[in-house]
Amino acid sequence: MTLAFDAILIATVLAVAGWTIAARETFAAVIGFVAYGLLLALVWVRLAAPDVALTEAAIGGGVTGVLLLGGAARLRGVVAAPDAWPAATLRLAAAALSATVAAALAAVVLLLPDPAPTLAPEALASLPATGLGNPVNGVLMAYRALDTLHEKVVLVLALIGVWSLAADRAWGGIPGQRRPTRRDDALVFLARLLPPVGIVIGVYLLWAGADEPGGAFQGGALLAAMWLLAMMAGLVTLPAVSSRWLRLALVAGPALFLAIGLAGFVIADAFLAYPEAWAKPLIIVIEIALVLSIAATLGLLVAGPPEQAPPR
Repeated sequence: MTLAFDAILIATVLAVAGWTIAARETFAAVIGFVAYGLLLALVWVRLAAPDVALTEAAIGGGVTGVLLLGGAARLRGVVAAPDAWPAATLRLAAAALSATVAAALAAVVLLLPDPAPTLAPEALASLPATGLGNPVNGVLMAYRALDTLHEKVVLVLALIGVWSLAADRAWGGIPGQRRPTRRDDALVFLARLLPPVGIVIGVYLLWAGADEPGGAFQGGALLAAMWLLAMMAGLVTLPAVSSRWLRLALVAGPALFLAIGLAGFVIADAFLAYPEAWAKPLIIVIEIALVLSIAATLGLLVAGPPEQAPPR
């Protein structure tokens, strides 16, 4: 039964991927991409990687899907569908390149020695020093903490890049356009019903991430999704990007992460090092700040550049 399920899942993933590539309309391709991301989350679950599955569902199928849907909506009526397929030579070249990359990846996986080389035993052996029970979180927040810090900074820089697309008159203003919404709309009903549950689950993912699958990124992505749902339903008003409390929320996580990292020189003799007795509390404090920054950044990335003049 398990083998049959895996075979059906693989076939479905390949079919959806092919359909997404072949779709002639942008909106249809985006829907296929979202479905593909959700199917990949199931694949990661089958590979016993629940942390990656949560991230794929939240980012690959969720936030990225909403971004692409917004882009498709903006392009509708501006970019016409192509009247003809690309030249046969170009299509054959693209297919050959794709097949070559797929074959190379398959060879890398299939030709690995048995057992495959891994640092998992070393990571697990040192995990008690962090106080964490989740090895994935231990790797992200301790072993490769510098990379994790860079990722959070890149998110903020990406948002600044999106804001830079605003017209001069709207700089510092409110992202997105005003969209009147009927109060009896199904979207409004969902926006009132789901956020309380989503917020509780997001906080749980943050807290449980120390010992179980989850963490700041997964929790922040879910909180951002709840905020976006309320935005799309017209139940909340987006703040102006010049708001001080908003900018503080955006940088709070990376700034606290960096501050504790610099304090590591004094308290643990190295940058981004934690004293063993305080490792877990410090990591949890960092993640609490990070989850707020991640939620705010992802939500504003989807909202787009300011389009309304700043309030006077």
